[in-house]
Amino acid sequence: MERVRKKGRLSTTDIVYCGLFAALIAIGAFIKIMIPVGAFEVTFSLQFFFALLAGILLGARLGFLSVLAYLVIGLVGVPIFAHGGGLGYLLRPTFGFLIGFAVAAYLAGLISGKMSKKGFLPLLLATFAGEMAYYACGLIYYFIMFNFVLTNGKSIGAAELFSVWFLSTVIPDFILCVLASRLGMRLYPVFHSGSRSRGESEE
Repeated sequence: MERVRKKGRLSTTDIVYCGLFAALIAIGAFIKIMIPVGAFEVTFSLQFFFALLAGILLGARLGFLSVLAYLVIGLVGVPIFAHGGGLGYLLRPTFGFLIGFAVAAYLAGLISGKMSKKGFLPLLLATFAGEMAYYACGLIYYFIMFNFVLTNGKSIGAAELFSVWFLSTVIPDFILCVLASRLGMRLYPVFHSGSRSRGESEE
């Protein structure tokens, strides 16, 4: 029963770690490259990298909460997204990729948490699964918003959507998966040394 209670609430250390990674994701939003793809401009930033690290190092639950804290802060108006902040961001077709950060952190943490060895290849598998989940959220949200909510006489087909918002950045984002897996492998023992007093769950 004691373990269940610990898993149900956040310790001070949990909150500090969540705040740390929320801040890192916010910083990552300003380390970006704009990639012109036809009539579109795709943003490549380090937000995804820090979201994956949050999942690997903090586990599924805390990794997800770290990104959720970042999203809430941005939605209330603090300009910590790649192009500002505020509730209006919900109407941007690209907001699905921000949701994807949270899903990627959760999935990467969930998969890596079930692995007995936190080696490079197991972590790369976890982060790659997170990358695919990230793109799934982003593409589905973009398709729905662009075609059915913000119509304005315009639409985007599945082929164009895939080429612009997947093919243009999937390889750079996979490189971020590699880097996050390598760094996560080295930092995991630091975050999990000694007794697991934080009471976190990686499952």
